[in-house]
Amino acid sequence: MIRFILLALILLGSTSLFSQEKVPELVWPREIQEKEYTITLYQSQLESLEGNIMKGRMALSVKNEKEDIIFGALWFNARISTDLETRIAVLENIDIPKVKFPDIEDESKLEKLKTLIIEDIESMNLEMSLDRILSGIESIENENELGEKLKNDPPEIFFRTVPAVLVIIDGEPILENIEGSKLETVVNTPFLIIKDNKNYYIHGGNYWYKAGELTSEKWNVTKSVPKDVEKASKKMIDNQGSPEVKEESSEIPDIIVTTKPSELIISDGELKYEPIDKTSLLFVSNSENDIILDINLQTHFVLLNGRWYNSKTLKDGEWEFIEPEKLPKEFTTIPSNATIASVKVSVPGTSEAQEALYEQQMPQTAVVDRKTATTKVEYDGKPKFEKMEGTSVQYAANTESTVIKVDKTYYCVDEGIWFESSKAEGPWKVSDKRPDEVDEIPPSAPVYNVKYVYIYDSTPEVVYVGYTPGYCHSYVYGGVVVYGTGYYYRPWYGAYYYPRPVTYGFGVHYNPYTGWGFSVGVSYGWFSMSMHHHNYWGPAGYRHGYRHGYHHGYHRGYHNGYKAGYARGSYNSRNVYNNRPAGVRLPTNGRDRVSTQPASNRRSTQPSQKPNNVYTDRNGNVYSRDNSGNWSQKNKRPATSPSQPSTRPSQRPSTQPSTRPSTGTSNQLQRDYQNRSRGNTNYNSYQQSRPSPSSRSSQARPSGSMRRR
Repeated sequence: MIRFILLALILLGSTSLFSQEKVPELVWPREIQEKEYTITLYQSQLESLEGNIMKGRMALSVKNEKEDIIFGALWFNARISTDLETRIAVLENIDIPKVKFPDIEDESKLEKLKTLIIEDIESMNLEMSLDRILSGIESIENENELGEKLKNDPPEIFFRTVPAVLVIIDGEPILENIEGSKLETVVNTPFLIIKDNKNYYIHGGNYWYKAGELTSEKWNVTKSVPKDVEKASKKMIDNQGSPEVKEESSEIPDIIVTTKPSELIISDGELKYEPIDKTSLLFVSNSENDIILDINLQTHFVLLNGRWYNSKTLKDGEWEFIEPEKLPKEFTTIPSNATIASVKVSVPGTSEAQEALYEQQMPQTAVVDRKTATTKVEYDGKPKFEKMEGTSVQYAANTESTVIKVDKTYYCVDEGIWFESSKAEGPWKVSDKRPDEVDEIPPSAPVYNVKYVYIYDSTPEVVYVGYTPGYCHSYVYGGVVVYGTGYYYRPWYGAYYYPRPVTYGFGVHYNPYTGWGFSVGVSYGWFSMSMHHHNYWGPAGYRHGYRHGYHHGYHRGYHNGYKAGYARGSYNSRNVYNNRPAGVRLPTNGRDRVSTQPASNRRSTQPSQKPNNVYTDRNGNVYSRDNSGNWSQKNKRPATSPSQPSTRPSQRPSTQPSTRPSTGTSNQLQRDYQNRSRGNTNYNSYQQSRPSPSSRSSQARPSGSMRRR
């Protein structure tokens, strides 16, 4: 009997997802019928997640034909393999250090049966919802590690009440001849800019703009475009396969050209305010930016890349960064059902911010085949390495690949996998060791993100790897999640141009379901980077428009246009391992593994009609919670802590313990209850807004572009 108890317990909220078309709803608790016994399993309570090792516990009950009910608890450790795109985790290498039934005095049979069940579990594929994992994690350690080293100085912030488009140039303009013509193009920008011997031309949608100086504040719409400019533009667009996107609008936006890290805030006319219930705060309703006015301070706050900036005047250049802990206290009291409530993910101390911090711990994992996985690195000339201040690590400057040198060994991190070689040019093999010196890399280095790529384990055949959101430029600062380090990284330009990771200029917003999304050309989707002749570091995507007002265009899952942004490049939550054609096995592919157990011996669970209201504390005592919020103990004798040896029957106290938990235990159980409720809500919300398989595009993560001079 206990054999099947343990088997079902290890499912821990799992559900078989043999089809990605739809994730079946999972009802708790679960039941197993085993001869004269009914085994009820209650939703797991997670205790920690370190790297890819998860620990937790679960309450269970066993009822026999005599209607006697026995309550117990189980502790487990497991390695998890994750797929953040489908939000599924597969439990592997499960270890059960302790099973306790305090009301059963003879426990010898439990230990024997535990050994038997582990053999079965190792041959199975056990899956569970990431949303329920995240809501069950009880603590985050070192969340602000290195956070103080991020750079939070305000970018150049432009505020406009008329249609406008921000045209970003990565540093001083680099002009390059267009083959077969006397024209030049600006290489270091995601926009299409062409220069003849007199003027600069910018093409967007059905409009052409002209100016005598590139950084001119006045760009005029023109219908008089030289034929060679039109011809070159069409050829460059056609070569990239980027169709023009028309938007029905008679409004012609202004052009703002900048060579510095910048952001654009825009509203449909003068600002319109709406009150936020139960606060003295107002939010701007005719803008898709997150703008809040504190009436008491007469100060505006805008959220950019997870960072808050404030200004009393809204004028260009008069914005200051505000530390998250110094935000007005009323930000934490914004009602969860408020229109602007999504900003709470960037307000420290809120449950929304805590949930985002949990996401920062969650690794995306894969299994790499040593024989078939490989990479290739190309340099612009001979390899050139530069030192990183305060470290012994060097990085390659003249390649779009991420290559570092530690001592005499070269490492390349490609799509979340470590490779190594004795030569800068390769050949490269899968590495089974992540160099310790990587932890020295500071945020000021353009390869900072590689320190969030890990090697967990290896065998002679495969290497277990993973990365956390830091690899995709998502970091923790001041108790909230922010995008980008805030540093400007100088690009490489020789025979090729290699842009580096950027923080500002892409309208980055955080979404609990997809991570970071981008809204380049926020006022006019047709004027986006997709119109240009090569990729750029950071994707174009969100195509809606400020004229629609503040309606959560990027907050509510895949609705209101955000789905398009996800498909085009919201790659924080997209699995970069999907980009590799061979050599990588994802967790969800693990279900192809054949179980060694006959099908007739495999057990399954069924939904129970009982309420999902039973929990276990860290000592194995089992409690239930009624609808009024009262707790009562279900097992009769106190359980033994899993870290202590079992207590002999003769040594157990003769008096019955109180059925009410202590204050400390009650507080912990209440937190578990809240975590479980939040996790179930998030799970259900994700299933409702989950994209169809066709929207989970397999196109590559945006990367640095190459362009030959």
